[in-house]
Amino acid sequence: MPPTTQAATPRPEQHAATRAEFFDQLAVVGKAFASAKRLELLDLLAQGERTVDALARETGMGVTTVSAHLQILKLSHLVRTRRDGTHVHYRLADDDVAALHSLMSKVARTHSPDVGQALAAHLGSGGGPSDATGEVEEMSHDELQRRLDAGTVTLIDVRPRAEFDAGHIPGAVSHPFDTLLDAARTWSPNSEIVAYCRGAHCVMAHDAVRLLAANGIHATRMQDGMLEWRVAGRPVEGSPTTSPARSAATPARTLEAAS
Repeated sequence: MPPTTQAATPRPEQHAATRAEFFDQLAVVGKAFASAKRLELLDLLAQGERTVDALARETGMGVTTVSAHLQILKLSHLVRTRRDGTHVHYRLADDDVAALHSLMSKVARTHSPDVGQALAAHLGSGGGPSDATGEVEEMSHDELQRRLDAGTVTLIDVRPRAEFDAGHIPGAVSHPFDTLLDAARTWSPNSEIVAYCRGAHCVMAHDAVRLLAANGIHATRMQDGMLEWRVAGRPVEGSPTTSPARSAATPARTLEAAS
């Protein structure tokens, strides 16, 4: 019987080198989040796929700037693409990217007073970091689901129609903000209205509730938004063509020059 060959025991310096390489590659992914512009792009892509031109229009960035940031996200494996004729559509690589984006935002809101104050100012409330929703009443996901199951609530999605089509809460109806008052004329005076939009720091649902209140209609805002609903694993309806797809990853490389 031939002698058993013993594998060489790695030396401590070898472990140090491979550990350093792992953290270097992990930092590539972390660095992709270290840009306000890229966070804004991720926030939009969490609602559904978009072209570069669409992202440029919605963010006010130049097409060249958007393309550069998308390349960083793609090289970090956080987004993927599909081609439709001359158009390239970008989407999140998978739902776990949306979950990471959502969790990072939640941690920042919880632990950073500066983030909490900036959010309160953005949402138009007078509250501090722990009172970011201000005077806008909100309803939990569990309570909303119970009322949807009982058929006692009218749930309105105030995001743009394309985002509704890409994925929405079952039972919701699409009423983008600029159509809201026209839609309100068709509601029963006794209707219980709940509005939702993109996520915890999306202002559209807050503004919708305030607009309706100014016109004598009581409404409530769903806690957080579509991003958090999806991340929690709750049911979503929408076009499967805009769901994140699993495809071959782009080879990784260092991104120092692109930041």
